[in-house]
Amino acid sequence: MTFASMPMLRRLALTMGLLGAIGGTAAADDGKAFKGVVELFTSQGCSSCPPADAALKALIDEGEVVALAYHVDYWNYLGWADTLATKENTERQYAYARMLGRSGVYTPQVVLNGRDHVNGSDLQAIKSRLATMSASGGGLPVPVDASIGGEEISIKVGAGEGKANVVVVYFDRARQVKVERGENKGKEIAYWHAVKDIQTIGMWDGKPAQFTLPASVLIEGRGNSGCAVLLQSMKDAETPGPIIGAATLLAGAQGKL
Repeated sequence: MTFASMPMLRRLALTMGLLGAIGGTAAADDGKAFKGVVELFTSQGCSSCPPADAALKALIDEGEVVALAYHVDYWNYLGWADTLATKENTERQYAYARMLGRSGVYTPQVVLNGRDHVNGSDLQAIKSRLATMSASGGGLPVPVDASIGGEEISIKVGAGEGKANVVVVYFDRARQVKVERGENKGKEIAYWHAVKDIQTIGMWDGKPAQFTLPASVLIEGRGNSGCAVLLQSMKDAETPGPIIGAATLLAGAQGKL
């Protein structure tokens, strides 16, 4: 969706399985190698976004990528203030626009491995572009692992080339929202992996490194919280670059780790 073109969309059926996902136990990626990182920029006030939200859910179900939804706030003027949006999410999208050499932003936009973008509704294009990136050296070559032990979250980053920031992205695993105004008025939509905070916790210089966080950062939300660890190089101090490693970690049910 763009400011100039905002077509109405027929009602999207509510994504199934919401309650089951919230009630899971503590889980991590168990050292698996993800095929890529998919960052969706979306909005509850965008009529073109529900298919992209559903595509992100499909990717989460497949479990082969790190999938994150950044709700942005610049469509709020249309009559509905996105309940999951933050200005930091919007700022991250504009930072990617600078990196990609674009003059503006749009929804639904997906940024892949911090390197390229496609329409967030095109699931096949997302998968195809990630496969091409991996084959041409634009994948996730640096191993990253995140695990919970006692009162600590341990993050381990393997060896590789270059320098990068260690970025932790906190998200809600699942939220069901009834949109009461705006372009999606009357729809109940399930949103997955909606980002609520982003923190840089350290730097990596190519050598194996370990970082520690309190396990309590995932207790909030009573089992509905999770985080992704992104190893992301920077184009400059304010502009993100390629993501070269990633892991995910989920909180347990009832707020227990």
